[in-house]
Amino acid sequence: MMKLIWQCLFSPRLYKVYKDGPKDSMYQPQGLEKWGDRIISKANTILNIGLYTSPFICMYIYKRGFFTYDEMRTLGRFFGGITCLIIFSFILRSYGRATSTKYAQFIRALYAPMTDKKAYLTEIRKYDFEFNAWPTTYSVAAAESYTNDPIIRMESIVGRSSWLDKHPFKTCANLHLPLYQRATIQILAFVATHTFGLRLIYPGSLGVLQVLLCITLSGGALFQGRTQLVENHNGQRSKLGTADGNTIDTMFVDHRGQSPNGKKLVVCCEGNSGFYEMGIMNTPIKAGFSALGWNHPGFGGSSGLPYPSQEHNAIDVVMQFAINELGFRPDDIIMFGWSIGGYTASWAAVNYPVGALVLDATFDDLLPLAENQMPSSWSLLVKEVIRSYVDLNVAELVTKYDGPVHLIRRTEDEIICLRQGHLSSNRGNNLVVRILEQRHPAALGSQTARAALSRLLAAPDSPAHVPAGPDVQQLEKTLQPLVSKYMRDLRSSHCSPLPENDFVEIIDRLQNRRRE
Repeated sequence: MMKLIWQCLFSPRLYKVYKDGPKDSMYQPQGLEKWGDRIISKANTILNIGLYTSPFICMYIYKRGFFTYDEMRTLGRFFGGITCLIIFSFILRSYGRATSTKYAQFIRALYAPMTDKKAYLTEIRKYDFEFNAWPTTYSVAAAESYTNDPIIRMESIVGRSSWLDKHPFKTCANLHLPLYQRATIQILAFVATHTFGLRLIYPGSLGVLQVLLCITLSGGALFQGRTQLVENHNGQRSKLGTADGNTIDTMFVDHRGQSPNGKKLVVCCEGNSGFYEMGIMNTPIKAGFSALGWNHPGFGGSSGLPYPSQEHNAIDVVMQFAINELGFRPDDIIMFGWSIGGYTASWAAVNYPVGALVLDATFDDLLPLAENQMPSSWSLLVKEVIRSYVDLNVAELVTKYDGPVHLIRRTEDEIICLRQGHLSSNRGNNLVVRILEQRHPAALGSQTARAALSRLLAAPDSPAHVPAGPDVQQLEKTLQPLVSKYMRDLRSSHCSPLPENDFVEIIDRLQNRRRE
């Protein structure tokens, strides 16, 4: 009993026992565990608020003269009493957990020796608990030490980097400026990126947003989505270790042997506010494919922040996990990227011999979109931030990939159109142009052909009364099959789920193209 109490002293919080009662039911702490947990949670909240407001608190204490010897003794007694209360609360909670049948079963499963990895993971996957206590299921570092577990990626992965690799003068996007202006912008870009810039690009990494999505455990969108994946689709949650030391939160749904499409694995790359719990993963699952979802660094249970290098390492370990641990052949893997997730999906397609690449509502380059959202007076700073720190150039990656690829353009997309409501300004147009330039250069060998392609891509925006020359009209007819080969339109907004029927049709076309 004493050993169990000791194990429960700093053990993780248990949220739910899967398939134990209604889907929205939670593990409810009782008695001593409940009261101890409440005090610890409130103390933790106060501590976090105190850390953020510490300069003001210290200033107040100083002005009130609390730094005298007598006052410091009083403050010492006060904080000593609070510390004793918190320690006592930990002991109460630990005893309460040890005497709870469900929690005791959970803690025994979590701390059991991993002699049989499969049986161990099967046991702990019955529970939803704090992810930082989840054991690492697979890591790149461990895999690289196995002689029978080869790393097949096409280029090397960069691990942890030092400050010397991150200093603000390492790269420069505005070389035409005088030195003093260039240095100023580089410093501002460094500060902006590492404070608010990256979080503006990836709002899902904001702690406030994640708290709102989990504000009530039983009603939180992330919790509900994860519960549905586990209970309805037998989802298997895993924790993956990247080459740079981050851990990635993943969910795998296995349809092998259950569906004709199950032998194909769809790796889902979410958008800048997307989580696998409530993202695009449902589309391939409903279509009968096996699916592997993962959260960007800093999203959900994943650690780190979504800088490009960390994104590379994250999708790299996801791919290694899919191939080496889950047992899928690379050519049976389909990369599915939505919005900004098209970047990591394309990176994986370039670095692994995957079967196909599907990009939904994806752009060609982040810079034009960022410049469009910010004041024009900030253009130099925006360029420095993007090109030096968050250079998500999807088109550059896609043109390096020579396998089957298909784009989905949302005709009512309000995010990646530079002018809302104007399909001609959709950055997906630029992406398909780059693909055609790389794969069919002869078809775009003249200015007339390029004009015809631009007119074709902007067809819904082109006024019917604007005449086109016979050469342009003929070229439009010639280019139409090529455009349809690589892109289709979907009448929807940016965030609407892709219907599974459309997804199946796209995959069938890509598979047929591979056989040709």
